[in-house]
Amino acid sequence: MSPRRSVAEALGTRAAILDRSVAIASNDGLEGLTIGRLAAELAMSKSGVLGHFGSKEALQLAVLGRADEIFRAEVWEPARSATPGLTRLRVLCEAWISYLERQVFPGGCFFTAAAHEFDGRPGPVRDAVESRFDAWRDRLGKEIRRAVAAGDLPEDTEPGLLAFELLGLAMALNHAVQLHRDPRAATYARQAMRARLGHTPTH
Repeated sequence: MSPRRSVAEALGTRAAILDRSVAIASNDGLEGLTIGRLAAELAMSKSGVLGHFGSKEALQLAVLGRADEIFRAEVWEPARSATPGLTRLRVLCEAWISYLERQVFPGGCFFTAAAHEFDGRPGPVRDAVESRFDAWRDRLGKEIRRAVAAGDLPEDTEPGLLAFELLGLAMALNHAVQLHRDPRAATYARQAMRARLGHTPTH
């Protein structure tokens, strides 16, 4: 076997482990991930699974990274080409709602679940979850500030407050979809976010 093929196969195996881990953790939490369960489901040895990560914590961090890639592909990429500011913010919000409505992760928003699981548990996993929420809040804040500068949102708009409100609406949608199975939830979220962002500017 050539070194190049060996590396490619190792990367493929790692990707398969991560994808299965994301599916498990979405429903059962990051603590629900066990090396034994992954080994059994992937028809691998425990040492074979562990050899790709080194520890359960390293696996959890890698799973967070993979979940972040999926979130970015679902929510950020559709908005990347949109005009910065309010237009992009609206596209982001619609993609965000769609991501939750379609239940891209079987257990709902991966990071909301991870935050509930680790918010009171100091350590690298909690820090990784927090940093991803910080990055997303910063992204929302940047687009809000651009919209204010362009005159598309009122001058007295507080970016931090509006980002907080949008995050709250998304978490309420996730809760309504996952816990209550409310078929009206996405419609309510769209109406609420559109109302908060105002009408389409005419200038």
